[in-house]
Amino acid sequence: MTQTPAGDAAAPSPATPPAASQGQAGWRIGVLYSRSGVTATTESQHFFGTVLAVEEINALGGVLGRPLEPVVYDPRSDSEEYRRLAARLLLDDEVGVIFGGCTSHCRKAMLPVVERSNSLLWYASVYEGFEYSPNVIYTGAAPNQGSMQLAAYLIQHCGSRIFLVGADYIYPRETNRIMRETVEQRGGEILDETYLRLGCDQAEIADVVDDIRRIQPDVVFSTLIGSDAERFYRCYHEAGLSAERIPIASLTLTEAEVAQIGPALCAGHITAATYFNSVDTPANAPFLERWRARFGARPASVYSEASYSQMHLFARALQRVGGMDTRRLVQAVHQVAFDAPGGRLAVLSENNHCVLTPRIGICRDDGAFDVVWQSPEAVRPDPYLTALGLDALWLG
Repeated sequence: MTQTPAGDAAAPSPATPPAASQGQAGWRIGVLYSRSGVTATTESQHFFGTVLAVEEINALGGVLGRPLEPVVYDPRSDSEEYRRLAARLLLDDEVGVIFGGCTSHCRKAMLPVVERSNSLLWYASVYEGFEYSPNVIYTGAAPNQGSMQLAAYLIQHCGSRIFLVGADYIYPRETNRIMRETVEQRGGEILDETYLRLGCDQAEIADVVDDIRRIQPDVVFSTLIGSDAERFYRCYHEAGLSAERIPIASLTLTEAEVAQIGPALCAGHITAATYFNSVDTPANAPFLERWRARFGARPASVYSEASYSQMHLFARALQRVGGMDTRRLVQAVHQVAFDAPGGRLAVLSENNHCVLTPRIGICRDDGAFDVVWQSPEAVRPDPYLTALGLDALWLG
């Protein structure tokens, strides 16, 4: 295993895999998740989920008797580093499959390199949709698997006067566009829409909080990410704004970010996700038991669950193919499934996105989420929003 220094020196790395049987080399895979920089908290969750899955697979003998051998780098939350390190993995390290990326601008930085080399990228983060590549497996939620359900919930339960704040890159802007169109379709109103650069000054966050206090919306929809989002929630609380009066809704606030911010500061705020660690599924309890045995009190989140599950899905596809040919691997991915902690995971052949179960949770003062709504069945991904309008998703 190759690894650059991690952002969290105390964080575990994948255990050294057992020697491959009969002298065979292991299966080399690339792992690109930031352990430092603005998205370190979120991407470390991706990393930990990957670690747990790799260790489980190797403990069971690997794939076809050969261990998974991760080659790991820290892109430091920087899109140019993502592009450079993806090229290093694919060209210098001769790795053909990468698990990595969290933000959309980092995914898009890697995509040309991945496509030119006809390699395969596994992407486990919620994103804005409107993308397809034959070289990407998208295991995070598409807009019709969270964004639209959240809009419906907010209008029904919080009010129709909504304030939008986000980071200044493609995911927040596209997600807010979808939120605006959905809210206005139902007669709601977007009171303001503002964007902050990644790693913004605290004074800029305070200005936004002052605007919210002045405008008094029914709810705030935040697409801020990473440490910027953590500072926003703290500033919001310190300004005397409360979830009881004006809740913050998000697609990205998870148990891991709550632990960093402080659960008392996040209680009552709302998140839409395809997994919370409080969900009641057959696979979740044993997953959490193994997670806690490995990582202690560190909470699992949708980011760790998606990364964990996609690695097991990859191993099943690799078992079928017995090689790293991209075309054959993708075909095999469409033929396998995995009973993930969030529900059964399967990838559709028409768009390389996953069937997932949308959920909406409200944060408790202990840092866990009460699931207040869950789709009665798994939702097929529609990344281009071609099939479903809001009426079809209206929550009962």
